[in-house]
Amino acid sequence: MLRLPKSTEISKALPKKAIFDRFNVSPSDRKLFDEQITRLSIVGEISPQTVAVKAGATVAAVYVVLVTLKTATCSPKNIELLTKLIDQRMLFVLQFGDTARLAVYRAGKVLMSESKPLPEWELHLTGLEMEAVWENIIAQIGGFDLSGGKDIDEIIIENDRREKLLRQIAALEKKAMNERQPRRKWEYVETIKRLKAELEEL
Repeated sequence: MLRLPKSTEISKALPKKAIFDRFNVSPSDRKLFDEQITRLSIVGEISPQTVAVKAGATVAAVYVVLVTLKTATCSPKNIELLTKLIDQRMLFVLQFGDTARLAVYRAGKVLMSESKPLPEWELHLTGLEMEAVWENIIAQIGGFDLSGGKDIDEIIIENDRREKLLRQIAALEKKAMNERQPRRKWEYVETIKRLKAELEEL
């Protein structure tokens, strides 16, 4: 899967009931999980035992978790829940039919890739030790460029802020177009200018 080395392949089921029973998941979280997810299984282990990479101080392994979906979408809440319940670095393959999206949780945010046919996915393992491998996996999914030397958490936070600013600007521009009162319209325009200046600083 993901054209990873054969040595990384494993097959271990993660029964939903066992997860729910062990961690005492709330009824609302359990309902959302059951509505969207059919089953879970660990299909890969990226670690010094399976690939030529050094052990890391904080990252021992990255597990590839296949999430078989009942629906075309998967709520980020489900990914966040799994990440918080299972204390491991996990790369989620969200499969619906013949297509899949990749997802990870980092810096308090769920990052999801585009959706494309599962056989087309290829994950590149780059880095000399596990921390670097993990960060490069995250960068591939989030579409981030790490060549500038910035911390990946900083990049994620900045990117999140940029997306929020763009949404705010678009909403205010729409309001400004439809506003008939000159004073209110001027207030919208001034706020848009301020947000655009903040966006440029990012």
